[in-house]
Amino acid sequence: MVRLQNEHGNINIASDVFTTLTGDAATNCFGVKGMTVRSVTDGIVHLLKREFMGKGVHVTYNNDNTISIELHIAVDQGVNIPVVCESIKSEVRYKVTNGTGIDVKRVDIFVDTMLLG
Repeated sequence: MVRLQNEHGNINIASDVFTTLTGDAATNCFGVKGMTVRSVTDGIVHLLKREFMGKGVHVTYNNDNTISIELHIAVDQGVNIPVVCESIKSEVRYKVTNGTGIDVKRVDIFVDTMLLG
């Protein structure tokens, strides 16, 4: 949870806000099939339903009042992965910063699988 203070009081922002904004930003980018999570038991990558996409996002709170985001995705077959990832980074930074006022220091993207269109 992030706590912001101003002259009017305190604002607490829960982790779910960051994961929801991140998942929404990433899945709306061209070439992204969805968020993924790797099963602990069998190591298989699973595509997450929209309501669970936050499980594919990990948020780290930095000492300088910024956050770092790690996300796991599945992409469409044949897309240019570096271009898709740059698009995601830009969109995630914009949506999270615009929605919360918190700066995003890093966005690390893990492409776990490529799926047929």
